[in-house]
Amino acid sequence: MKWNVHRGDITELEVDAIVNAANKSLLGGGGVDGAIHRAAGPELKEACRKLGGAETGEAKLTEGFDLPADYVIHAVGRVYRDGKHGEAEELENCYRNSIEIAKEKGISSIAFPAISTGIYGYPLEEASEIAIRTVYELTKDDDTIDKVLFVAFDDKTESVLSDKLEKIHREEND
Repeated sequence: MKWNVHRGDITELEVDAIVNAANKSLLGGGGVDGAIHRAAGPELKEACRKLGGAETGEAKLTEGFDLPADYVIHAVGRVYRDGKHGEAEELENCYRNSIEIAKEKGISSIAFPAISTGIYGYPLEEASEIAIRTVYELTKDDDTIDKVLFVAFDDKTESVLSDKLEKIHREEND
């Protein structure tokens, strides 16, 4: 199967690219963003500094430096307000733009965290639905990307992501 949920630390995965749930500065922060910056080493911050930041929904590429992954795709997540201020579209753009970068770069394996579900407060169920559906639709008929991991750091995220992925597989097989 091309799409899987993986429980663990995204910084330890041996894939072509990992996606960073970045802030607009791209210079590191808390959660997944901070963990990726710490694991990649100081060169990542310097590479990100040269990118000049990014807007919500945008994604930008750097090398992976000390990570097992060759690349990091930095996607700026959306702070959740109430679901009525374009949150879904901007979160979808994180995944869409990350996949577009991966396709352009010839990346065949990619790992995504649950973008915006931590400190940005996006409801896990809704964010997971957006993530799974967007990535699935963009990669199901594509030969470039042959492995997609949705990475969960805890039991709840793993369960929700797994449920959403199973749901989309059932829908496709009906």
